Amino acid sequence: MTTYNPVYALLIFVAISTVIYLIFRPVKGWFWVIKNNLSFNEKTVIEDILKQLYHFENSGKEANIKSLTGVLKFKDHLIIDVINLMTINKLIYFEGDVLRLTNTGRDYSLRIVRVHRLWEKYLAEKTGIDKAEWHDRAEFMEHKLSQEETNSLASQLGNPVYDPHGDPIPTTSGKVAKVKGVALSSLAVNSIGKITHIEDEPDVIYKQIIAENIHIGSQIRVVENSPERIIFYAEGEEFKLAPIVAANLTVAPLDKTIMVEENTIRLSSLKENETAKIVGISKESRGERRRRLLDLGFVKGTQISIDLMSPLQNPTAYLVKGTSIALRKDQASKILIKKDESHGK
Repeated sequence: MTTYNPVYALLIFVAISTVIYLIFRPVKGWFWVIKNNLSFNEKTVIEDILKQLYHFENSGKEANIKSLTGVLKFKDHLIIDVINLMTINKLIYFEGDVLRLTNTGRDYSLRIVRVHRLWEKYLAEKTGIDKAEWHDRAEFMEHKLSQEETNSLASQLGNPVYDPHGDPIPTTSGKVAKVKGVALSSLAVNSIGKITHIEDEPDVIYKQIIAENIHIGSQIRVVENSPERIIFYAEGEEFKLAPIVAANLTVAPLDKTIMVEENTIRLSSLKENETAKIVGISKESRGERRRRLLDLGFVKGTQISIDLMSPLQNPTAYLVKGTSIALRKDQASKILIKKDESHGK
């Protein structure tokens, strides 16, 4: 026969009470956290659908349920349930099997796009966060910021027209500037132009572009365009891309009568015993990073040479105004120079 143990019973009671408290305590209890997350997820799905429909519409493509379930990271049944809800609330409507935005839905989608692109601009200008992380972080914040907070952020950034990828940022009234240029993949051999936009979706292609160290604002010249590859020169370097990757680069063609400064190269290309003059800093270097380079003396017209090169050539110390300053290769690639041929080998 089991003997009743009041201490043991008390411990069981305390344990059960603790679990109940952890589950149901106000705000932070597991029950409320899960409930709030479910509510947040519904809002997130609605906004992600609106944004995707906007991108489909803006690129001249049509979207249906199948195409949406293919690009969104939610379970199919959840997407379908939310689409039904959005139809009832007149954010979207069906035209056959094609999904289209209503005027209300389009206005809402532009607000989401505005937050996303402003946050990417903020990350580029005000933080040292790597560009590979901008998109994902902006994806999270686009569901968080209120309209008032978004307008405050825009004001803080000086009401920018374009994000760091060259995408236009919608205004509060929903006006969107145009991206100037054509896809790099459509340019003929010997065409010259300036990169005005780098598409950051799909992520796998964007990461290839980042890995190639291709910069927005760079002046380029196409030397080969075939079904297999596209080759172009930019800032003294040769780049080879598959056409599917090149299609994610928008280039504004330049008049061939304009002098093309092909002798402008990246500081990272400078060799020992060569001297050069700084032409400027690439648009790829922004915010605090750009100001720091300027403060260190990397200003237009300044003479520069290699002072000390590490065994792996990264970092390299450069002599600027009598001071030796070490830069990593990716930092040096954002400083543009012209070699002094009279001092080169």
